[in-house]
Amino acid sequence: MLNSNVLLLSHSYFPITVTSARRAVIMVYTGKAEIVETTGLVLRSVSMCYDIPSIIRLLMVVKVTHVWKMQLSKQNVIKRDRGVCQYCGSTEGSMTVDHVIPRTLGGNDGWDNLVCACAACNNKKGGRTPHQAGMQLLNTPRKPTIATFIMAHRIPLNSDWHPYIMIAHPQAV
Repeated sequence: MLNSNVLLLSHSYFPITVTSARRAVIMVYTGKAEIVETTGLVLRSVSMCYDIPSIIRLLMVVKVTHVWKMQLSKQNVIKRDRGVCQYCGSTEGSMTVDHVIPRTLGGNDGWDNLVCACAACNNKKGGRTPHQAGMQLLNTPRKPTIATFIMAHRIPLNSDWHPYIMIAHPQAV
């Protein structure tokens, strides 16, 4: 019960991260956050009862720029694309990262130029652009948002979370 997921919102109701119910209850008890939605479950002590939150909101304004900067790495590109080859849609086998515009043709190592690809599609495309190889991307590569991060970690989305995730990433849910 205390290990369940709780959506943490900023003071302005923007999703920041997902935390444990244990940490969320402590934040509410110490006055750092307020409960926006509850799970309906209750934590009981000898003298008190605490609602287990589903969503909490920070009561103070905090700078959260570090949360939005997801490190560019092979694992994070694969997580962003949910382990789906962006050329054929396969989820089977090991995935690699492909440069949409190859480095030899001036492509960079950025979120907007890297996609998840299966080994077969990566080899088929080679050092060419998708157009030159006669291939098409399923999705345009973009820098991930906090909603992408939440979904990429396969955290089950509570139905209470949908309006708040939609604020951060309208195509997410």
